[in-house]
Amino acid sequence: MEIFVTGIGAISAIGDNSAEIFLSLKKGKTGISYLDFLDTKFKDFPCGEIKKDYFSLANAAQISDKLPLVRTPLLGLIAANEALKMATLEKKSRIAFVSGTTVGGMDRMEMFYDDFVNNDKKNFWLYPHNIGDSTDFIAENLEIKPTFTTSISTACSAGANAILYASMLIESGKFDIVIAGGAESLSKYHFNGFNSLKILSTEVCKPFDENRNGLNLGEGAGYLVLESFESIKKRQKEPLCKLIGVGNACDAFHQTATSDLGEGPYLAMTKAIRYADILPQEIDYINCHGTGTLNNDLTELRALNRVFGDKIPDFSSTKSFTGHTTSASGALEAVISVMCLKNNFLPMNLGFETPISELNFSPLTFSKEKKLNFVMSNSFGFGGNDTSLIFSKS
Repeated sequence: MEIFVTGIGAISAIGDNSAEIFLSLKKGKTGISYLDFLDTKFKDFPCGEIKKDYFSLANAAQISDKLPLVRTPLLGLIAANEALKMATLEKKSRIAFVSGTTVGGMDRMEMFYDDFVNNDKKNFWLYPHNIGDSTDFIAENLEIKPTFTTSISTACSAGANAILYASMLIESGKFDIVIAGGAESLSKYHFNGFNSLKILSTEVCKPFDENRNGLNLGEGAGYLVLESFESIKKRQKEPLCKLIGVGNACDAFHQTATSDLGEGPYLAMTKAIRYADILPQEIDYINCHGTGTLNNDLTELRALNRVFGDKIPDFSSTKSFTGHTTSASGALEAVISVMCLKNNFLPMNLGFETPISELNFSPLTFSKEKKLNFVMSNSFGFGGNDTSLIFSKS
């Protein structure tokens, strides 16, 4: 079954919408800087923080600032409504909504930890902590209300898995239109957790570089509107592109590390290529997971080498622009991949200087224009839950 992308929306450290994000990619402008809003002792770690407070985000999301404000669903609502607007759906449209996140409303809950321990005055903030609450908030405040909502939580592949699940909903015939993606805000939990793994960098990350020393965290959201052929034909809607390949695998090698040969990434990519019914050499560009950590970048390159041999397509990581937006990353990078495909543009891999000695493969060191037909987007999560998506010209 053919599945089409008819709308995209995003917000990140390099732009308040998909157009601004694409312009930053073209200019080679990173959004990595130091924290202004999150109150944490880890101020020395640069990250992709969106420079808006709760009230500014509420205004952008067209939500009353008198409501209890939680950062993750506000980011998600901004991006999802942009995607809806681009898709030009009618109010009567029957749609599903699938959203990925991990921290949910933890940004607010952790502010009031002492209150929870000592009294009951702030117990309300326990409820938005639930990831399902973030999904429901977005769904309830969308310009078109979904008739089905669900949440995906598979760490850094959650946004990509939301898109994969959306494709299953359309293929099954249950829905003709699905909004899918992910949203994630920065939190103390993020910094404490990733710092305990000793994988945060004190400089702008350098994906796939021999001297890489860790990742930069980020926040943001990205959503796609996916539709069946019958739906776009009925609406006479011109699509942006097709989603032609999806692949998910779980190597279950380690809680936080990829296996030495990149078995999970290898399986995810090969499944997506087989699903798309194309040859590996037909892939024109890969938006890699590329976190800038020692383990991920080496094992992802090994997996790429297993799939493509010595003829790896043009590839880059955009995390040195946005930071690693964790559960939102797969969806945000899917939006970026769609924009690259639509505009025949390849973004550079910021910060790269020296190839990893073992494999000597280099990502794109400069942005360029190139005719694109097939683009792959990789997203790899903790526990080895790995997903690859392939988009094509429509």
